Amino acid sequence: MMLKILLSPIVLILFLITFTGNSYSQSSLNDKVFSGQLFKDEITRAYLYPSKIIWQSDTLGMNVISPEVLLSPYKGQLTTSSEGMSVLKSDSNMIASVLLDYGKELYGGIEISAGIRSDKNPVKVRIRLGESVTEAMSDCIDNSHPGMGSATNDHSLRDYTLEIPWLGTVEIGNTGFRFVRIDLIDKGAELPIRSIRAIARFRDIPYLGSFHSSSERLNKIWETGAYTVHLNMQEYLWDGIKRDRLVWLGDVHPEVMTINNVFGDQEVVRKSLDFGRDTTPLPGWMNGMSSYSLWWIITHRDFYLYNGDLEYLREQQQYLTGLINQIKSKIDSTGKENLDGGRFLDWPTSENPEVIHSGLQALMLITMKAGKDIAEWLNDDELEKTCIESIRKLEKHTPSTHQNKQAAALLAIAGILSSEDASNILLKGGANNFATFYGYYMLEALALDGKYNEAMQIISDYWGAMLDLGATTFWENFNYDEKHNAVPIDQLPDESKFNIHSDGGDHCYIGLRASLCHGWASGPTSWLTRHVLGIQVIEPGSKVIRISPNLGDLDFAEGSFPTPLGIIKVKHVKQAGGKIESEIEAPEGVIIKIDD
Repeated sequence: MMLKILLSPIVLILFLITFTGNSYSQSSLNDKVFSGQLFKDEITRAYLYPSKIIWQSDTLGMNVISPEVLLSPYKGQLTTSSEGMSVLKSDSNMIASVLLDYGKELYGGIEISAGIRSDKNPVKVRIRLGESVTEAMSDCIDNSHPGMGSATNDHSLRDYTLEIPWLGTVEIGNTGFRFVRIDLIDKGAELPIRSIRAIARFRDIPYLGSFHSSSERLNKIWETGAYTVHLNMQEYLWDGIKRDRLVWLGDVHPEVMTINNVFGDQEVVRKSLDFGRDTTPLPGWMNGMSSYSLWWIITHRDFYLYNGDLEYLREQQQYLTGLINQIKSKIDSTGKENLDGGRFLDWPTSENPEVIHSGLQALMLITMKAGKDIAEWLNDDELEKTCIESIRKLEKHTPSTHQNKQAAALLAIAGILSSEDASNILLKGGANNFATFYGYYMLEALALDGKYNEAMQIISDYWGAMLDLGATTFWENFNYDEKHNAVPIDQLPDESKFNIHSDGGDHCYIGLRASLCHGWASGPTSWLTRHVLGIQVIEPGSKVIRISPNLGDLDFAEGSFPTPLGIIKVKHVKQAGGKIESEIEAPEGVIIKIDD
């Protein structure tokens, strides 16, 4: 008996793929149906429920009914039942609204699952996502001035109106957010909602590095810096997840140092560094700024030192040589830098050309020293000679610090300024005039002078103040003085207080446009691993590690560190007389040197 079946073209294709021969069964849908045009997403999606309701337009249960339903688990599938729903009802007197808190900063969007109702027409809602409560509550989109009206849709949409279907689910996003406000705009309408889940997008990678000490505040700061960078490890290594979501090659350096210490060798680093190279043909400067091309070289030095991928380093040789020669041509006969393009260190110094010169002079010297290291690893004698000649010329010129912390930090790291003189400037006023980006280099300069305890205090004060103000990721900018009488980011606006998100900011980060998840602010994470746990890479590929802990006032510190050969684990405990007793575990092939 013969059974005759009529199949549609797409069903026939799937039938053939599934049931006919090895040539079909071993092939993917991408190969057979889409001819290799599909590309798998590198990013994982996960769902998160709101942790609490911060605000609702109606507390009497007339316009916002059973909002607690939105906090309960949901299996992701609607039914035809109208039971177990939260209901928004808007009328001529009130627009029904609710503000949700997902507990921590996320990158992604939201999924709204709407239930069955008598009217099958879609209903219109306004969605506002915010990194702070104030941003989610902002009524307008205008970045021309600070305040509640300074929220924007720049780079990623976070405030928009859309229609919600009858008995259906919609997804919206992506941006950086923690808080979501939903308003039912259509008056005389009802909207039953079973769930408003956040869709978190992230790279599903393990935290191989760790840090734990007798200071819970420092522990939290280490974790927050690591998480900040993790969120920015999207398709590329971004500066921020709300804005700009771009590969800024200066921002990349502190991010890569955090990645080296927390996640180990990650392909997103190569992808991002190559993107900067491939989109910047010489004589261009990366991101239009000469300093960012300098940071590209420094980042390659540090990435290779930690991970030891010589083949990848060789891929940079031709471009690197051209860039080094271009930089050398910007040194005048007196040894003074004469870089063109955008002259930029960080935003707080951006309007001080004298400080910028001092910083660029130091940064150019740091770059040439990094280039010399790379040349040695590549056995490139000509490139090494070029770097040595440039170093000698640059050392002829000694610029002033102008009593500026950014300049002092770079000059000390470059070896132009004594570490003691740098510390005197950096410690003046404590955490005042520290910065999120260059704060990392200020901490490194303090370590050069052995000021570990003082540096830990500044980490606790400066980065810890962001935690006190509700941060779950570190910010693009933070003025330490503004912490006084400030409204935390997880509280409703209070006109009697300074609003830490909407009332401050400058340059590109005015008011609510400011990013509250910015990878360049993660410096304490790598600093605490390097200087408190004392794990310092001496030879490429982390094959030789020096262990030199500095506990300061801590009773103990322990943690882990990823190498290409495996995980190093350390534990340091301060004894009664102040001596530190250490336990160290290292993988085979890694040589450990312990300072006496």
